[in-house]
Amino acid sequence: MKINRRESLGQMIAAFPLTLTATPALRTRTGFKVEAGEARFGKHFNMKGITLNTLDIKISGKDTDGDLAVFVQTGHTPFGGPPLHIHPFQDEYFFVLEGKYKFLVGTEFYSLEKGDTIFLPRDVPHAFVQLTDQASMIVSYFPAGKMEAFFEATDKWTSPPSKVEMEKIFVDHDMRMVGPPLKPD
Repeated sequence: MKINRRESLGQMIAAFPLTLTATPALRTRTGFKVEAGEARFGKHFNMKGITLNTLDIKISGKDTDGDLAVFVQTGHTPFGGPPLHIHPFQDEYFFVLEGKYKFLVGTEFYSLEKGDTIFLPRDVPHAFVQLTDQASMIVSYFPAGKMEAFFEATDKWTSPPSKVEMEKIFVDHDMRMVGPPLKPD
């Protein structure tokens, strides 16, 4: 009996279940709307210690399989902002909805106001300071990284953290503090 190799191979493949399928992505498969003033999962993160700003998740890393996270940050800290820091694994951009800010990206200073956008590449030191009483921005991270967990952790603080505690929370969430916060002048 002569064996047709091509036919045999085809029968083996058809009879053998395909086990090398990709794991389905953990990605939202339907559209959704987040109302103005609301957060994706109903939780407003109130930072304590770094600033007193509120961050609302609009698009979660859980929605995008970790590819993107988008927040609206409402500024409650005139003349305040985060310390100079680095995200080694994430790019970031900000779109100003209200108010004025000063950013430092690498060695360059930028003034931003309503309607302006700024891009912060990964692994470049950056910081910002809020220059007006009222301010808000859209903040996006790609990939999402551990930013949601970072804001959730700062929301749990009951008193301002020490410098050591701040450095630890940055490191725990894949960031590194490399300098002080910006001054408004």
